[in-house]
Amino acid sequence: MHTSISKITMNATATRVWEAITKPELVKQWQYGTNLITDWQKGSSIVYRNEWEGTVYEQKGTILEIEPEKLVKFTLFAPRPGLENTPANFFTMIYAIEEANGQTTLTITQEDPREQSSQEQAEEKNDNGILAGLKKLVEA
Repeated sequence: MHTSISKITMNATATRVWEAITKPELVKQWQYGTNLITDWQKGSSIVYRNEWEGTVYEQKGTILEIEPEKLVKFTLFAPRPGLENTPANFFTMIYAIEEANGQTTLTITQEDPREQSSQEQAEEKNDNGILAGLKKLVEA
């Protein structure tokens, strides 16, 4: 199991941060144009769909737990060549929100049972750019 944790503290309310991670029109702004498709109900599907140079990429999963303005936990499958769409290849994302002293901290935990490829390790370092975009959006 490979676990990565990213934390960011923003000058914004928990409500504002929650909206930024759950409203499709806001997600699109900080996740490079990604379309989010879900109804945010426990047991419902969640899809992140992105198009890059004419190719559509989809990550699909299931909402496991949801507590508005506090926590959302879901599975995701990110297809890649030679990887089967089986539960063993799904990873889990946890977004935890904590508000204190007029600031909100978002902790994003990714639990991945799969072997890490060197490409994915490189992508992890790019998370900071995405989180900087989120911070800019909610603090605007």
